[in-house]
Amino acid sequence: MTEAGYFVGWGTLAVINAGLAQPKGRSRLAWWLVSLLLGPLATMLIVVLPEVSPSKQ
Repeated sequence: MTEAGYFVGWGTLAVINAGLAQPKGRSRLAWWLVSLLLGPLATMLIVVLPEVSPSKQ
């Protein structure tokens, strides 16, 4: 796998993680950034962490 392919795959995973985070009530942008740093570990965290309940104001 070339370096370019590695970066494309990592970036694609970050986009997928951002999409996985939204239905759980988490920030897409924050999880996209976390995914750029942690990659597959961020995916595991998104799946394992419980859904965020909406705050009552």
